[in-house]
Amino acid sequence: MEGWRGAWYVPCLASLETLQELCRKENLTCKSLGITNRSLKSYEVEYLCDYKVEEGKAYYLVKWKGWPESSNTWEPRKHLNCPLLIQNFLRDKNEYLSREGEGKAMRVRNHVKTLKPAVADYVVKKAKQRIALQRWKEELNRKKNHKAMILVENTVDLEGPPLDFYYINEYKPAPGINVLNGITTGCECADCPAEKCCPKEAGFILAYNKRKKLKIQPGLPIYECNSYCRCGPDCLNRIVQKGTPYSLCIFRTNNGRGWGVKTLQKIRTNSFVMEYVGEVITSEEAERRGQLYDNQGNTYLFDLDYDSDEFTVDAARYGNVSHFVNHSCDPNLQVFNVFIDNLDLRLPRIALFSTRTIKAGEELTFDYQMKGSVDLTSDSAEGLSPSKKRIRTVCKCGAMCCRGYLN
Repeated sequence: MEGWRGAWYVPCLASLETLQELCRKENLTCKSLGITNRSLKSYEVEYLCDYKVEEGKAYYLVKWKGWPESSNTWEPRKHLNCPLLIQNFLRDKNEYLSREGEGKAMRVRNHVKTLKPAVADYVVKKAKQRIALQRWKEELNRKKNHKAMILVENTVDLEGPPLDFYYINEYKPAPGINVLNGITTGCECADCPAEKCCPKEAGFILAYNKRKKLKIQPGLPIYECNSYCRCGPDCLNRIVQKGTPYSLCIFRTNNGRGWGVKTLQKIRTNSFVMEYVGEVITSEEAERRGQLYDNQGNTYLFDLDYDSDEFTVDAARYGNVSHFVNHSCDPNLQVFNVFIDNLDLRLPRIALFSTRTIKAGEELTFDYQMKGSVDLTSDSAEGLSPSKKRIRTVCKCGAMCCRGYLN
C-alpha cells in the first residue's frame, strides 16, 4: 500500500489451510492463497471425522480442505475418491479399540448405526496430528542445509510437533557473543593429507583417514579446512561442515522418553552423524536456565569447556535434529570438538560421531555426561549441565550399565 513504505511486517503464523478457511467463510478471493472465483467452491477431502450406517448405506463425515468445520458434510462411500484417508480412518478406529480394550465401535440410535463419540474423537485427533506432523516434516526439510531427509513419526500417542522449538543449522549467539573470530587465512595445500594442512598448523594430526572416517581418539580436537583454504569441496578434511549425510527420523518413543532420533540408513563406525547446535550463552545464564529446565525435567545445556567454561550451548528452543537425541549410558555416538572458521578455543563446534556400526532403524544416543574428551563418573560430571549440582533427573535409557541419573 502507498504511504506504508516505512512499515515493518511480521510473518503470519496461521497455516495455509486456516487462511483458506477464513477466505471461504467470508466469501473472499485471494490469488496468493490459491482462492480464486473458480476455486472458491472447490472441494477436496482433508480427513474423515465420523462414520454411520443409515438404511443399510455407509456414510463418512468429511472435513473439506480449506473449509471450516462448520462446512463438514456426510457423504456416501461411493462419493469419496480417497482410499488412503479411508484406510487411515479405519486403522485409527481399530487402534483405539485395541488400546481401550473395547469390542464394539458402533451403537444404534434412532435406527441409525453410529460411531461411539470417544472413537470418533480419537480418529479426528489422529487425523489432525497426522496433518500437523506432515507440515512439521516439510518445515524441517525446508530449513535444513544438508541433502539428507528428515522424517517425523508418532505411532505412540497424540503428541504433535513441539510448540516452542525453532530449527537452526548453526550456532545462534546471544547478544555480545561472537562465534566467528574473523579468520582470514587457510591452507595452500593441493593435497591436504600429504602436506602441512590446517590440523598440522594447529599442532595436531589430520582427524580423518582416506575413507573420510575418524581416526583420532576422543579428547583430541578436529581442525577442518575453512572457507579460505585452497582445497575444494571434495577435500577429505571437510566433513562436519557439510552437514549430516544420513536420512534421520524424529520419532516418539514408547517408554516415556519423549521424542528420539533414529537413523534410516546404516552408519559405519567412526562416521560423522550430526552437529549439536543451539543458542550460545554465558555459563552464568546457563546456570539460571538450568534451574528452570530441571524443574521441567529437561536437559538441553551443553558446556563448551574444551579450553574454558565461559560458554554453553542451549538447544531447548533453538536447535537441529540433535535437540531430539536421547541420552544413553551406553551410547552409539561420541562427542568431538571441531574448529573450522572459528579458532577461538572457547567456542568449538560440537560434532557427534558413531562409536560403532549402527543399523538402519536403530535409535541414536549419546551420553549427556560426556565431554569432548572422556566419559566422566556421575559424581564429577558436568557435560550437559552447568557445574553446580542441581535436581537430579532419573535416567530411563535402559542400558545394562545405566547410572540411574542423567546428571
